[in-house]
Amino acid sequence: MKKHNFYAGPSILPQYTIDKSIEGIRNFAGTGLSVLEISHRSKEFIECMNNATALVKELLDVPAGYQVIFLGGGASLQFAMVPLNLMNSRSAYLVTGSWAGKAFREAKMYGEAVEVASSADRNFSYIPKNYTLPSDADYFHITTNNTIFGTQLREDPDVSLPLVADMSSDIFSRPVDVSRYSLIYAGAQKNLAPAGVALVIIREDILGKVSRPIPTMLDYRTHIKAGSMFNTPPVFAVFAAEKTLEWLKELGGIEAVERKNIEKAQVLYDEIERNKLFKPTVSDHEDRSLMNICFIMNDEYKELEKEFL
Repeated sequence: MKKHNFYAGPSILPQYTIDKSIEGIRNFAGTGLSVLEISHRSKEFIECMNNATALVKELLDVPAGYQVIFLGGGASLQFAMVPLNLMNSRSAYLVTGSWAGKAFREAKMYGEAVEVASSADRNFSYIPKNYTLPSDADYFHITTNNTIFGTQLREDPDVSLPLVADMSSDIFSRPVDVSRYSLIYAGAQKNLAPAGVALVIIREDILGKVSRPIPTMLDYRTHIKAGSMFNTPPVFAVFAAEKTLEWLKELGGIEAVERKNIEKAQVLYDEIERNKLFKPTVSDHEDRSLMNICFIMNDEYKELEKEFL
């Protein structure tokens, strides 16, 4: 039986992706070369990049006016690229966990970043609901799933500001109304591919509005114009992402994946609620993540925790 990895990331990839990656490492697209050594300018890899981009658009029903790009640097680089490209003077952040906090602190380097709400007062065990957004903010940033604390925004917010979302740990896990967002980014290693690439979906008309100079490599327009190939992209990670996207389509798309996720998560949550050994860390059911089911030992069984793990 294949061993399972319950880490938040890098996480388990579909067997289809593993098998196709092995084939690609040996002989990529019939070229006689490995995907690890193929030129990113070859017609075979350009076809791979184009197919991966098209599959993202198809699976998430990305509307016209949006661009899909694959970038190096992972989601952590996006913590800086977002404010560099979008914030003239002010931005708003909902801080619901460790990664949201990192994004917020990074934004403060480029202007006034406002923490509109935080769940730090209860160890990030809930999603704040009551907050006021500053009307003059250039965008509102959220983190849709919190791997460490087991909370998730399971519906797309409806706000008046341009909405930016870090979806690193729940991208492709549920249908998303992309039209509600101005920018979505996701590091690949939790739901899509090996580490080294980030997926960005961006509404093109929000770009070019900041007064600061943006370094060429950190300007979204650079990568849109170059079709994600301004510099050498993380070729293998993009190839693996393409295979995972093919697998998702074959499964029946995002709706089918969501149904499976709900079923699997419910089994775990039911057992955690039933079993006197455990207690959930998130009490509000609507805030519970379908991606990361977090629980601890009940107080009277704390001494068993090491043995259980």
